Amino acid sequence: MALSYKTRKRLALLILVVGMPAYVVVAVSIINLFDRTPSILVELAIYVILGILWAIPFKWVFKGIGRADPDAPSDDKH
Repeated sequence: MALSYKTRKRLALLILVVGMPAYVVVAVSIINLFDRTPSILVELAIYVILGILWAIPFKWVFKGIGRADPDAPSDDKH
């Protein structure tokens, strides 16, 4: 089942407004489990990896969102 452009756009907004802050809280909680043992570089690497991993499952939602709506009727009148 393919989602319409409008639905994907709304879902992307929901992911960014609700899901992203929740993911940040989870990522910081994971870092806090280490009790400040890892060096700054290890901590930075963990943040970079977690920052990339959140987008992988949602790649299909964000793909093509910045383009014009392909489902919209054309305004071309020749």
